[in-house]
Amino acid sequence: MALPKETIDKYLPTIGIECHVQLKTKTKLFAAVGNDARDALPNTLISHICVGMPGALPVLNQAAVDLAAKAAFALKTRPQPHSVFERKHYFYPDLPMGYQISQLNDPIIVGGHVTIEVDGEQKDIGIERAQLEADAGKNTHPEGADYSLVDLNRAGTPLLEIVSKPDIHSAVEARAYVRELFLLMKYSGVSDCDLYHGNMRFDVNVSVSTNPTELGTRAEVKNLNSFKSVEASIEYEITRQIELLEKGTPIVQETRGWDDAKQKTLAQRGKEEAHDYRYFPDPDIPPVELDNAYIASIENSVSKLPYDWRTQLRDVGLDHNLVETLLDVEVEDESVTYLSEIEKVISNPEQAKVYALWIVNYIVPAERDGKLAASQQRSGILASVYELVKDGRLSSNSVKALLILMLANDHLPPDVAKYAEQQGLIQESDEGALSAIVKDVLANNPKAVEDVRSGQEKVIGFLVGQVMKQSLGKANPAIAQEIIKKQIGI
Repeated sequence: MALPKETIDKYLPTIGIECHVQLKTKTKLFAAVGNDARDALPNTLISHICVGMPGALPVLNQAAVDLAAKAAFALKTRPQPHSVFERKHYFYPDLPMGYQISQLNDPIIVGGHVTIEVDGEQKDIGIERAQLEADAGKNTHPEGADYSLVDLNRAGTPLLEIVSKPDIHSAVEARAYVRELFLLMKYSGVSDCDLYHGNMRFDVNVSVSTNPTELGTRAEVKNLNSFKSVEASIEYEITRQIELLEKGTPIVQETRGWDDAKQKTLAQRGKEEAHDYRYFPDPDIPPVELDNAYIASIENSVSKLPYDWRTQLRDVGLDHNLVETLLDVEVEDESVTYLSEIEKVISNPEQAKVYALWIVNYIVPAERDGKLAASQQRSGILASVYELVKDGRLSSNSVKALLILMLANDHLPPDVAKYAEQQGLIQESDEGALSAIVKDVLANNPKAVEDVRSGQEKVIGFLVGQVMKQSLGKANPAIAQEIIKKQIGI
C-alpha cells in the first residue's frame, strides 16, 4: 500500500553513488593481458600477475593513467599531481591475490562535480574522489547447484571508482546523475560504458531522516547496471525505510541487492560501520607523479563534452528534449557521428535545426533498422537535400524518402534534383497544374469552401490536405494554400 504524501514529505532522502567505470584500455591495469572480456571464454584472459603468483611484479598501464586524467577534466577538475596505489586486503573467491590494488589516501582525482538538470532546474552533484583500482573477478552461482564458479577474466581490469558526495535527494536526481556520468565518460573516451556487460556499475547508498541536519542509517544497493534500476531501487529503498521507521523499527545498515523481476531490494549481508581492510602502500608500484606539461597535454586532448554540446546546440534554438535525444543517439554506434554534421552548419541556425530534426526523426530510426550503409557521403547528401527543401521542391515525406534512399546506398548523384525527380519525389510547384487540382478539390467540398468564406480559415488546412492527397503528396502545400485562397476569393 502506498504511503500517504504527508508521511513521505516528513522525510529527507539522502543518496550517495559509487560508480565503477571500466577504462577503455587494450590491456589490464598491471598486466599485458587483453582487457575486453565480453566475448572471451572464462579464465582465458589471465596471467601470473592477474592471479598473484609468487614473484609476479605488476607494471602500471600508462593508458589507464591517461584515461583517468581525462576523466578528471570531464568531472570539471584536474588530476592530482601525486597519487599512490595501496593494497586493500579482504578475502573473497574472486580475489586471487587476497588484496585489491586501489587508492585510498592519495587518489588520482579529488573534487569536481557533475551538473544535472531536473524539471528545468540545474544542480551540481559534488565528487568526493575517484580512484584507480584493479577489478576483481566474477562469481556465478548456477541455479540449483551446490557450488559456485569463478571467472578471473575481469581480475585486474582497470577501473575508475567515482564517489559522489551525498548531494542527491531523490530517485529522479539519481537517474539524472548516472546518465550524465555515463555521457561524460563516453564522450571523453574514458570508457565504452557498456552497461549490459558491466563496464559501468553503480552502488547506491540510501538513507532517510526527518532531521535535515542528520543522516539516517544507510543501506547500500550494489551492482546496478542501468539507469532504470538505479531509479527504481532508490524509490523502493526510500519507501521501505520510511515504512520501517513509521512502525518504530530501526534501519539496519546492510548491503542489499536489486531483484529486477520483483522490483525490490533484498538483504544480502550486514555491514559494520567500518571495515579493517589493512591498507598499506603497494611496495611494487611507485607513486604516480604527473607534471604540469603532462596534465596540460591531457587537457588539450579531451574531446568536446556533453555540456559543451548543450551550449552550442541550445544557442541555435534547439529545445531541451531534442538536445538530450541528440546526445543520447550520438553514443549508440561509434561508427556513426551525428553531432559533427550539425556542427558543420552551426553558423546557419535554421539549417542546424533542420539537420537535428532529420537525424532524430528519419536517420536514426533507419540506422536502428539496419537500412543505412556506413555512408561516406553523409555531409554532401544532407546539404543537397537541404537545398531542395529551401527551394520548396520537397515535401516532408519526400525529404525522408530521398534521404534514406541516398544514405542507404551511400550515393550522392551529380544532380540531386534530377535524381529526386526521377524517383518521383520532387514537389509540384507549377501553378497551372496545381490550379486544376485545387479547382477540382473545391468543387468536391462545397461546405468546406463556405466555412472558409464565413471566416473559418483553419478549414483551409483540410482543403490543402485534399490537394496533397489528390496530387499523391507532390503538391507544394504553401503554393496550394495561396491558390485555394485566390480561387475562393479571400
